[in-house]
Amino acid sequence: MAELRFQQRMSDSDALMWTIEKDPMLRSTITAICLLDCAPDPERLTRLLERGTRMVPRMRQRVRANPLSVAPPRWETDPHFDLSYHLRWVRAAGERDLRSVLDLAEPMAMQGFDRARPLWEMLVITDLAEGGAALIMKIHHAITDGVGAVQIALVLFELTRDGDLADMPDAPTPEIMNQLDRFRDAFEHEQRRNLGIAKRLPEVAAHAAGAALHDPVGTAKLVAETVSSIARMAAPANVPLSPLLTGRSLSVHFDTVTLPLAAAKAAAKAAGGRLNDAFLAATADGLRRYHEEMGAPTEALRLSMPINLRGEGEGDAMGNNFAPARFPIPIGITDPAEAILAMRALVAAQRAEPALTMVEPLARILTRLPTSVSTGLFGAMLKGVDLVASNVPGAPIELFTSGARIDSMFALGPLAGAAINVTLLSHLDDVHIGINVDPAAVTEPERFVACYRAAWDDLLALAHPTPKT
Repeated sequence: MAELRFQQRMSDSDALMWTIEKDPMLRSTITAICLLDCAPDPERLTRLLERGTRMVPRMRQRVRANPLSVAPPRWETDPHFDLSYHLRWVRAAGERDLRSVLDLAEPMAMQGFDRARPLWEMLVITDLAEGGAALIMKIHHAITDGVGAVQIALVLFELTRDGDLADMPDAPTPEIMNQLDRFRDAFEHEQRRNLGIAKRLPEVAAHAAGAALHDPVGTAKLVAETVSSIARMAAPANVPLSPLLTGRSLSVHFDTVTLPLAAAKAAAKAAGGRLNDAFLAATADGLRRYHEEMGAPTEALRLSMPINLRGEGEGDAMGNNFAPARFPIPIGITDPAEAILAMRALVAAQRAEPALTMVEPLARILTRLPTSVSTGLFGAMLKGVDLVASNVPGAPIELFTSGARIDSMFALGPLAGAAINVTLLSHLDDVHIGINVDPAAVTEPERFVACYRAAWDDLLALAHPTPKT
């Protein structure tokens, strides 16, 4: 695997994600759960994480921001890094099953990070039923997106049960800057960035001028489409489309659904779609069922879906590289095959939005605004989202940690103002869907999960159609 690449400073979009947490309802905490076949060896796991934090510098870095600086916050090695703070152990209680693990994960996800430390924590749960164990890892979205998190996991975990940890890289050396050094560094960063923009400007201007001369009508149309696309992306939407999912709080409720990967792909292919199309179709149908059972049927919900912007060869670049598309999805289509095709067409249209390439420039503008203003603007955009859906391709190979095999992995994405987040993460032969709901919006979460499972059952039947008689 290629060496992971990290930047010294946040991107503007990462900085915006960090800044808007002035409103705790907009926190962007990612929670990941791994179920293990046995308890990991404590000494070995400590050494594995010590090694991992040296190989992935971001795991030892804290965020340092200067309110008087126009540059984005810096990532700086924590001079007081203490692994024992980030890695903790408990014994399972209650039924000692997955539900017990989820119950422990919920309060972890609700707590904000200590901003004086690196932005991750891990809890190991031992003594699960039948000798199993679990890892709960909490990481801030400003560190990376889902695709980047999988890359980090491949560094922190092992490929064999008895992996070789003989080599131990040197620990990164903390760099302590005084205030003058910070101003100088920020100034030089902005100078380099503006110089890069200035160098690209003539080429961009020449290309635009050539296009305008060659095809003035087409160029004008493209400009108008881009402006309209940006307006759609940034439009306030602080009222949910759902008549039911209207409440918001700082609480979460976690659940999971597991499906066979081959069957899910086969069902999608039978309808002419792909796994992501089937994921969205089943999610929409589950929400339709839940709304109808709760006596509040509706035709459409507002979805937020991250669209991966990584290009070829950018898989080893950490940080976030996605565009948050927001658009209404129909939930009234009862035929699974028809719904899969509808979702396929809808997502294709969103991927073609011109505004996707404008995320970073727009973030640069928004980060220049006062924190209260940018937080208010994003709050108006995000709190009217009914649903966040994310599809993260997981590892197709066996992974281990400290002598324990990882049997399953669940990603529980942040609500960030929405009522529901469903995140699909594939692992080996299964699809694991992490379900995060705001209990103020989804007042009967067990009923919602039952509706969601029923929707998947109907969709998976496409993989084995009933023969006509």
